[in-house]
Amino acid sequence: MYLGSMSSVSVKQQVLHVVQRLPDDIGFQDVNEEIALLNAVAEAEEDIGKGLLIDNKEMKARLDEWLDG
Repeated sequence: MYLGSMSSVSVKQQVLHVVQRLPDDIGFQDVNEEIALLNAVAEAEEDIGKGLLIDNKEMKARLDEWLDG
């Protein structure tokens, strides 16, 4: 189940949803990685909302500059 926009669901509800869908024999590290992914998606959605995006062409130009510079 995709939760849609992260802002419409509380962080607690999102974490509970993630934990509930995991297998019973999962380790703490796996749970931590799932929550980290959830956080990364929330941060990306926030950046998208703020218009903080660049296209692939711009990113390639920046990488070329950094790697060659």
